[in-house]
Amino acid sequence: MSGHQETNHGMSKHDTTHTDIAFLLAEAADEVEVGIAPYDAVLRGGRRRRTRRWAAATAAALALVGSATTLAVAGMPGGDGDRSRGSSVATSPPTSPPATPAPDVRTPQRTLLAAGTERGKDWRVDIDVWEAPRDEREAEAELAAMVEFGGAPSDVSQASDLIGRSSYSVRWSYGTVVSSPTLIEDAFTEQEAMSGKDIETAAVALEPGSEGPKRLVVGKVAVTAQQVTCTWKDGTTTEVPVVSRARDVNSDDFVIRPVDGSPVNWFVCLAPEGTAYESVRVTQ
Repeated sequence: MSGHQETNHGMSKHDTTHTDIAFLLAEAADEVEVGIAPYDAVLRGGRRRRTRRWAAATAAALALVGSATTLAVAGMPGGDGDRSRGSSVATSPPTSPPATPAPDVRTPQRTLLAAGTERGKDWRVDIDVWEAPRDEREAEAELAAMVEFGGAPSDVSQASDLIGRSSYSVRWSYGTVVSSPTLIEDAFTEQEAMSGKDIETAAVALEPGSEGPKRLVVGKVAVTAQQVTCTWKDGTTTEVPVVSRARDVNSDDFVIRPVDGSPVNWFVCLAPEGTAYESVRVTQ
């Protein structure tokens, strides 16, 4: 009997069909009590996850907005990022044109026109140019200084005659003797400049006050003049070229020179001993 049971038991373990297994599973499922799904809990869980996601996204968005606001404020004038630039614009005073300096009416500008040596004595010719005073007070100061220097131009009878006009005076010396009065003097404005072959000259003895031949010639020409020719009584000539920046010019060179404060150029030429001045003209 026991042997039969064992045989049946062996068949039950190894020969069970797929249908039997399905039946057993169905019975087991019927015995399980399946309740209503916890929708509220599931929904709450989903909401919590969504809430966490929204919170994280909102925090990130606020962080970006905060950064953008900071950058925008920093980029605006007066913001922290532009504080130095904003303060500079706010505190910088408006630029005003530089004031025109007052003219030095008490001291002329002196220019050496020519110099040399003859018979062991030095000679020279200088020109002084005075700036134009702007009002009566400056004119009076300039006139007083001119008197100390040796005198005002002959056409100046009172200080007001100097207002708006520059003045010049040419003096020469030979040895220790200084000419007096001056060789040439005048008052002028910038509009009185010369042009073309205009020329004005004066001729005197080399030694001031002597009765000797007029050998020393001083003159002024337009700034466009390139050459002046001095003609002497013996028929010889001396050509005086305009000063060239291409070469050094010595004080004893006879050239046409610019003069500080003067709208025209100046020249000097000296006749050889034994002759005197005949004429002078612009030849170039």
